[in-house]
Amino acid sequence: MAPTHVLRCCQRGLAWIPVIFIALVVCWSYYAYVVELCIFTIPSIGEQIVYLIFFHLSFVMFVWSYWKTIFTKPANPSKEFCLPKAEKERYEKEERPESQQEILWRAASSLPLYTRTGAGAIRYCDRCQVIKPDRCHHCSACDMCVLKMDHHCPWVNNCVGFSNYKFFILFLAYSLVYCLFIAATVLQYFIKFWTNELTDTPAKFHVLFLFFVAAMFCISILSLFSYHLWLVGKNRSTIEAFRAPVFRTGSDKNGFSLGFRKNIAQVFGDQKKYWLLPVFTSQGDGLTFPTRLVNTDVEQATVTLAADITVSPLSESQNRLLSNEQHANNVGDHLANNTLKSGESQQGCYCYTDRVSC
Repeated sequence: MAPTHVLRCCQRGLAWIPVIFIALVVCWSYYAYVVELCIFTIPSIGEQIVYLIFFHLSFVMFVWSYWKTIFTKPANPSKEFCLPKAEKERYEKEERPESQQEILWRAASSLPLYTRTGAGAIRYCDRCQVIKPDRCHHCSACDMCVLKMDHHCPWVNNCVGFSNYKFFILFLAYSLVYCLFIAATVLQYFIKFWTNELTDTPAKFHVLFLFFVAAMFCISILSLFSYHLWLVGKNRSTIEAFRAPVFRTGSDKNGFSLGFRKNIAQVFGDQKKYWLLPVFTSQGDGLTFPTRLVNTDVEQATVTLAADITVSPLSESQNRLLSNEQHANNVGDHLANNTLKSGESQQGCYCYTDRVSC
């Protein structure tokens, strides 16, 4: 046990190396820009003031969002998704996978689960001993199940998921703004030093290197930021982009897509005034997500629509959690009674935890 504990401590310590590297680069960039460029190189006081104001605005927002991404703890499944003690003991004693699945199916009957494994079984984590909520995955680096897991990022030494995905997007955005601003304002002095229009001073090295570092980070961050913006617009995680979630009707890469505007609101919230601030405003609780009930088929002549269905909560501890079987039956009855011609409506249907709405 002692060697294993020491190994884990070493791994945790080494995991902070990328974060320390980024912190050192940022600290150096602050010194190089503020001291070497603005104070020692730029002759105009007015230009210095303008550059310093905009630089510090981008710097503060970048550091704030980066800090929140690193130190926001990943959200984990709640107690409702843990097996009861008796069922857990039975599950561990069972040797046949079929019997284990029967236990999981009974335990999951009162949970709002819409996704399955590739074989159609209940998603269960033997490591954390919990039934996985939709979009939840186990992170081997963090050694825990993370709600709406996107990926584990070594540059923040944290798992990016439901609790900090907005912070991660803003971190990419503000780091891109930070690098672009530095590269744009340093460019003219980079050229002057390069063409020897300015005398050689200790600031020359900092200015030249600052431009190269800012330009390099711009290119790498821009591609990553663009990719995650595309994921937000599609309401997918990185994992779901590579492996489509499997529902009871089969795999569907657009199963959680609600349309562009609603997809954006899922991550950034309804109040636009908070979108650019690294404060948590994402919709939902990370345990349940609205899903599409109908996949539009251009070859079909009709589209089925579902009316609003109000379902009372199961219990105080399971507030807003629906029985999958009852929910499926209710939706089936309403879908059968509400078939409309495709020309009358083009809206898709979305299934929420406590209601179904079009």
